[in-house]
Amino acid sequence: MAHTAMSGSGTTAGDDPLQTAVWRLRSRACWADAAALLKPHTAGAALQRASLLVERCLYTEQGWAEAEDALRTAEAVAQSDDERGAAACERGQLAYAATLLGVRDRADEARAALGRAAALLTPGAPGRALLDFRRGLLAENLARSPQSARAAYRRAHAGAVAQGDALLLSFTWRHLAGLALRDGELAEARHGFAESLRIREELGYLVGTAPALASLADAEAEPEASRLRAEAGRLFRLLGGVPTWLAEQLTPPAATA
Repeated sequence: MAHTAMSGSGTTAGDDPLQTAVWRLRSRACWADAAALLKPHTAGAALQRASLLVERCLYTEQGWAEAEDALRTAEAVAQSDDERGAAACERGQLAYAATLLGVRDRADEARAALGRAAALLTPGAPGRALLDFRRGLLAENLARSPQSARAAYRRAHAGAVAQGDALLLSFTWRHLAGLALRDGELAEARHGFAESLRIREELGYLVGTAPALASLADAEAEPEASRLRAEAGRLFRLLGGVPTWLAEQLTPPAATA
């Protein structure tokens, strides 16, 4: 998600028509179609194309070979440290997704790639906030270190605010809320999940709205929880069962006697 919801990325009025078309397809889970609109003749286009196909892997558990090919192209045409760092960040995300989804254990590759990105991206670089977020994902889901994850998410959150990156903010709100829920901080969790949902609905990020609804449902009492989960299920089915990993979360908890 190197190209997220900032001015110029297709999410605001007056943006480049190409970016608007890419965003609309991406937000509706049409990553391959969005990537096909981009010709990887420049480092920016090659990186954006790779990020779309990496995101498809995480949401659909498919398209790994195409993402690898796109990443190699992005790595080959990158010239500046920022471009090389952003490509390394996408490499780390692809390896993380493969590990998380049980395709293949690439945890060491993910850590190495994100470490390489951290060495290349300066603290104020545009891709730094996204890198911090992804380092948080590794800490939370692979290293099982919620404290480290929280610190990384907070850095990413501050960076997203500074850059006006609304989509990344929706992710940091959601993951910080998830950690709050784990700690039993229900009010904080509800607030974070609600902010994430609000942003995604405002952006029209349809493929991310069902996960946001389901997360908020986990922090709500009945009957609101069931209503939110039902709405998430409707969107999930509308998009053909994407993201794949949401299916388990949408299954209501077993009733107790």
